[in-house]
Amino acid sequence: MSIVVRPSLERGHANHGWLDSFHTFSFGGYVDPQHMGFGPLRVINEDRVAPGGGFAPHGHRDMEIISYVLEGALEHKDSLGSGSVIRPGDVQVMSAGEGVRHSEYNASETAPVHFLQIWILPDRSGHAPGYSERRFDPAGRENRLRLIVSGDGREGSLVIHRDADIFECELAAGQSVAHDLGPGRRAWVQIIAGGVGIGATSLSTGDACAVEDESRLDLVAGEEGARFLLFDLP
Repeated sequence: MSIVVRPSLERGHANHGWLDSFHTFSFGGYVDPQHMGFGPLRVINEDRVAPGGGFAPHGHRDMEIISYVLEGALEHKDSLGSGSVIRPGDVQVMSAGEGVRHSEYNASETAPVHFLQIWILPDRSGHAPGYSERRFDPAGRENRLRLIVSGDGREGSLVIHRDADIFECELAAGQSVAHDLGPGRRAWVQIIAGGVGIGATSLSTGDACAVEDESRLDLVAGEEGARFLLFDLP
């Protein structure tokens, strides 16, 4: 098994006042040639947006953009006519395709919003742009891997233009889950909170790891329990 840890404290960091952001991979003014992405996984930003703050309308092309809210409320608007406020338990997918403009704002004037923004490269350029969202019952991730995003929409997951799966999981202390990786597949594990052991590797809040050359992952929560995302990637 090949496991390479990406420690939380080594991520890129930018604080713009209204936005406090940690970058797992190179993004914006943070450029690290050793961390440009992992397979088609290009961006994982952990963002905290101050009350009333947000990203003004801007454009994207040829990227699958997933927003995963941890705390607070995130207001989305785009040039497709989509508009909504997503909260913890909600997952949002925007396929930028041939081009789309959007804005993301904190929907509250009093409380911050905390979310992960994830970018995955599509299987080709030029897809029609699209938007979808779904609420996932938090109970469905307890002590199991629950599929939330995929390339084929199975198990009620949101669809992206890539053969990539995103699972969410929340483990009680000492509980474990296993995930099988098919031939030619790799995994990225991103810890949201708590602690996880993968073999001899220990991960804590904000840490992540890249896993290659392995057919099975066994993940065990520490004494404080754990919440994480698991990416199954080509």
